[in-house]
Parts: sequence; C-alpha cells; structure tokens
Amino acid sequence: MTRVRIAHLAGPTATIQNTPPLVTSDKARARAGLPLRGPKYDALRAQKLAAPAKVYVEQFSAHPLERDAAALYGPPDGYMSAAGFSTEKTSEDDVPVYEIELSPEDGLYPLPYMALQSDGSAWEEECTVPGGDKARQGFFPDGSRSFDEIDRLQVGVDGTSGLISALADVDFYRPAPPGGWRNGLPGAQRSDTGEGDIPPEAMGQDFYAYKPYHLAMSPPRPMLAKITNDVQAIADNPAYDGLVWTQGSPQVEESAYWFNLLIDTDKPISCNAAQRPQGQISADGPANIYDSVRYISSGIWKDGAGGNRCGTVVIQEQQMFAAREVQKVDARPGGYVATGGHGGIIGQLTHHGVPYVTYLPAYKYCANSELTLKKLPDTVKAAQMDDSGKVSVIDCSVKEDGQLLASAIPSVAIIKDGGYGAEEFGDDEAMEAELAFTIRHKMSLGRPAGFIIEGLVPYGMATSELRMNMLRRAIYAGAPVVKTGRAAMEGFADVDGLTIAGLNLTATKARLLLMACLLKLGSLPVAADPANPTEAERAATAEAVAAFQALFDTH
Repeated sequence: MTRVRIAHLAGPTATIQNTPPLVTSDKARARAGLPLRGPKYDALRAQKLAAPAKVYVEQFSAHPLERDAAALYGPPDGYMSAAGFSTEKTSEDDVPVYEIELSPEDGLYPLPYMALQSDGSAWEEECTVPGGDKARQGFFPDGSRSFDEIDRLQVGVDGTSGLISALADVDFYRPAPPGGWRNGLPGAQRSDTGEGDIPPEAMGQDFYAYKPYHLAMSPPRPMLAKITNDVQAIADNPAYDGLVWTQGSPQVEESAYWFNLLIDTDKPISCNAAQRPQGQISADGPANIYDSVRYISSGIWKDGAGGNRCGTVVIQEQQMFAAREVQKVDARPGGYVATGGHGGIIGQLTHHGVPYVTYLPAYKYCANSELTLKKLPDTVKAAQMDDSGKVSVIDCSVKEDGQLLASAIPSVAIIKDGGYGAEEFGDDEAMEAELAFTIRHKMSLGRPAGFIIEGLVPYGMATSELRMNMLRRAIYAGAPVVKTGRAAMEGFADVDGLTIAGLNLTATKARLLLMACLLKLGSLPVAADPANPTEAERAATAEAVAAFQALFDTH
C-alpha cells in the first residue's frame, strides 16, 4: 500500500452518509421528568467532549475471556471502592480499574444522546412530530464526518483504528451532497474553495436527501452538468491520486457509468453506496469506503504505463464491479450483481483488505472514451417539435468555456413494454395517447431527445407493432431509439439499421449512454414527412444511426 491523496465527492441521497435518527436517551428523559422509552441500554451516538474528563474502566471488561488469561496481564492502575479511587487495594470488594484521561482532542466518543426539543419534549425521529415539515437532517453535508467516524470508531482486522488516515489524506467536495447548511455556514473551511462562507442552501437545489420520506428530493436531469463539471475539475487536479464518489444505493450505478463515459482521467474513480446508514446495526458503508481507499492505495488499478486499466468501479461488499455492468437488485448488503451475463466483476478484496483484479473491462472508459467532456463539441443540432407536430432543426449549445451546460443535457425517456401491451385490437393511435404525448413533449424541449424501448428479451422489440411504428416515426423526426431487453440482460439486442441495439445494457445504462451520444452527435436528420421518408432520407438516417451504434458497440 502506498500513501495517497484522495478527493471524496459527496453525491445525493447517500445512505452511506446518513445516520439513524438521533433519539433522546432515557438518561435525558429521566432528568427532564419525561416518560422513559425503557430499552435495556441507551443508544450511544458519536459526540465530542467539551472538556477533559476522567473515567475508570473495570479491568477485564473488554472481553468475557480476558480474566481467563489474567496471568498474562499487568496490574491495573488502581481500585475503585465506595470511598472512591485508590492506587492500593483496601478490601476484596474493591474493583480493579484502569484510569483514563479523556480529552476533546481525542476525537468522537460514543455517548448517550441528551438533547431535547425546544418545547421540552423528547426527540423521537428527524421531524419534530411524525409527518411534520420541521425536521433535522440525518444526512451529512459532506464526507468528513463519515470518514472521521470510520477512523475513530471502526476497528480493523488487526484490532487497530485510524484505518483511512493510515493510508490516505482526504479532501472533501460537495458536487451534489445529501445534506446542506440551510442557514448557511460562515467562515467554513472547504476543500473546494478554501476558507469562506457557505450561503444558505435549499433542499432540492443545493442538496438532496430521501429522508424524512415525505420531504425527499432527488436531483433532476440538469444536475448532471454540475456533477460532470465538478468531477472533471477535481480529476484534473494534480494533487489527487484518486477519487471516491458516494451516492444512494439505487442510483450509484448510473453515476458510475456516466463518469465512465464523460470524465477524462487516468486516475481511479471508485464509487460506494450502503444499504444501511452509518451507525445502524451491521452498517456496510464504512467497510465499502475503506475498501475504496485500499483499492486506490494499492495501485492494482494501474496498467503498465501507470494509467487506469479498470475504469470507474463500484466497490460493494468486497467486490469490485465494472461501472458498465453493475446493478442493484436487492436492498441488502450483497444486493449488487453484474449484468450482461459476460463478466462485470473486476475483482475482490480479501478479508484482510488485499485487492485482486481478475477481469478487465473490454469497453472504452474515462480517458479512452469517445464521449468525455473534453471531446464533446460546443454545439450540436437538435430536432424540435411544435404543437402541430412540425419538426425544425435548431442549434443547441453543449459547452461554454469548456463547461457542460445544464440546458444541454438531453431528454431521454424509457418506454417500458410488456406482453399484452396494446390497449385494443387494431392500430388506432388514439389508444396510445400516453406514448404520443411523451414523444411530443420530449421533442419540444429545445434539446436533443431520444427513447429507450425496454421490450422483449433479448430483442428489445415492443410487443405492439403500433407502438413500434410510432417510435419509428419519431426516429425520422430526429429522435434516436435504442432497443434493450427487460431486466438484467444476458443476451444482445440485435442491430437492425434503424433502431440502435442496446446490446446487453440495462435500460437505465442505455439511457445514460444515449444521453452522452446525443451530446456528441446531436439529433438524427429530420425527414420532411417523418411518416413517409424518402429513400435519400432513409439512407441519411441509417448513416446517422450507424454512428450512434458505433459508440454503443464500444462503450
């Protein structure tokens, strides 16, 4: 292992940066004269001491069998009796103890939670009352607290702590964090800008949390532009040897693949999530983050020239997944699988944390991707449909001063199809008003648009020929259509010359790749009458689709 400098990037809705609710302890309830909850023990939560304190710990209380090996131990610091602490034993009832000086500088300590609400009532959850609109935040504003708790409270296989700081120096960034400073934070020390004020931040604009559930917000499509620009700038910083991205467990696979396509870097990018919040029983997040640090520190991701041979990875439960193939299938530790049926697990970390690579991605990624931010054009053509259905071609700005524009992020819909999908017998398009509206809406937004049809396995065809005909007409109106099969594809959707074959990609991954391709290539050519294209228009569309297919075949 080599000591490295890592940038941690806080992503949205991240269980891995969330905590269980801070519930008022029975110690605090008893002191305030409130009804007790009555658990055997109060939950201990990581907190800071405000002043030094001296405590006495009973000898042989760290393990039930310590006393069995008493002959191997040195003497205690003293003894505790009814009269207090003494260095000398005064009776057989005296308890041997260790005397410990605790200091605020030591770091966090697990202690009972003593806070009450402003009205004197106890805290039971994040909200002041169940379902209320006044709430605390369980999510951290950046990664610094979660990394600090791992370093301070988590114990390695060798019985020691300081697991992350022994291997890495870490700076913390907030591209799209799960928690924020709603009242601002004056004079904050920030990795991204140094010291400076953090202005008041708003949920749903500056940070994105899923809990309390009734107040949840996820980042919209345009947020991809900020995330892309921020991650590329951090990856370009020569101070860093690698990046760690944390995000909500259902979405981390999408961001990882997006980074694989758009971030131009030879540095390792490792993504982590968790199925259980930090501090909850059997929390999986701390081990995942530590494994990412070990992975970057090991250098096992390097090729012979020092570049990254693994691309972006998702590390979960000691497995290293390729970004293109990873998918969450269940809400439990171990709930990630490799899709596509032909590999996808790059390697693993042993129980001692030693990483091994057993598979390398065959598709392009990061520095060798044809879709990186630096390789995107400043402007592309976009097909735009008006209310009457007429389609015109407009210029769409993609970048300005090298920065991806939020207004340029393509709008791509996933059209899911199943058996018995047609509403009625026949070919009456009035029965498919929902699909017709989706096509018109997506193509009216002034940016490149496209569609993913998630249909039969592995062909990707819809079961309704009427619906496929409507999508074919959208193709000649400038919107590419990608075919994928349902669920975790293990076969390949075949190329047919008009639609794009999503190969063995899931629909969600195909959507991201199509969005990146549209940023690179823009919309397809537009036929004068999309319902009746000429031979020349058909040929032009086929040529443009082939360019999209070439990118799908290699990314």
